[in-house]
Amino acid sequence: MAIPVTAYPAPFNTTRASHVVLSVKDLAKSRAFYVDCFGFAVSDEDSKTLYLRGVEEACHHSIVLKQTSGEPKAERVGMRVYTEEDLDKAMHLFEQAGLPAKFVEVPNQGRTLHVSDAVGTPLEFCATQPTRPRLVVQFEKHHGACPLRIDHFQILTPEVPKACEFYASLGFRLSEFISPDDSDTLLFVFMQRKGNPHDIVFAGGRGPRLHHAAFAVPETSSLMQACDIASRHGFGGNLESGPGRHGPGHALFTYFRDPDGHRIELFNTHYQMMDIENEPVRWNLQKITTRPWGFPPQRSWFEQASVFDGVEPKDPAHKGNPMTLERFMLEKSA
Repeated sequence: MAIPVTAYPAPFNTTRASHVVLSVKDLAKSRAFYVDCFGFAVSDEDSKTLYLRGVEEACHHSIVLKQTSGEPKAERVGMRVYTEEDLDKAMHLFEQAGLPAKFVEVPNQGRTLHVSDAVGTPLEFCATQPTRPRLVVQFEKHHGACPLRIDHFQILTPEVPKACEFYASLGFRLSEFISPDDSDTLLFVFMQRKGNPHDIVFAGGRGPRLHHAAFAVPETSSLMQACDIASRHGFGGNLESGPGRHGPGHALFTYFRDPDGHRIELFNTHYQMMDIENEPVRWNLQKITTRPWGFPPQRSWFEQASVFDGVEPKDPAHKGNPMTLERFMLEKSA
């Protein structure tokens, strides 16, 4: 297929990935994981909700955790737009596309637009949040992995090309993609607005489901420190993959599962991707399968993800056979 062309100028100005809203069974356990262990800052909290941010972030929250009596799910992923006018333009675009869209009241955010994208991912757009002091130089408050800021989301979907085409129509640029060798079939796409490799990623799989939310950390050593501190807090077994290095994006990374199974990535070393002559980087699937060092993720990384509340996931037409850790070890021992 032809690579979708990014709409320029964009129909409305999305600026970046903003926040993720998750439901959890036990807010105290979640607080122990995100705050006590990994070092997220608390902006506000009550008996049913916890609002968190990274130490570089001035906006009120990049994670919202809500107590639930049911099964923990992902509620929405959030995007920021530049102005209130952009929200009105977004509303018009989604209505014209026949996609669900409505303005709602959300605590600790300005006017908020709830929408679903072309592959069913629940989103919310806002232009403003209350602010809190940045903690980036308040070193006495740094601990754990010292997460700096939210960077991106990854969504599983059986309709990767459709997602890529839709987000390109919103002005998102394709920075990198994975395709079968000698083919432009889109299996994995990295879309961005803020000028680094991605704000939202779509990967083939049962979905839409939230695979992970990713947060930048200061140094490579912060990833190792996160593993050590997680172990001391009783979360050592929550490390699912890494430390390692990605091909696309080139970031060093670790993936952890929180007490409810929601996945977060801690990473560093992204590059800039903002100049007009920057073309999307193509990765052959075979090159991703045979990485130069380290081990592939275990099967759970490929198959498990957070279900969106009220959204029934669909299976892809063809199920892949990724190089899982289990498959790698089996083939290596054969």
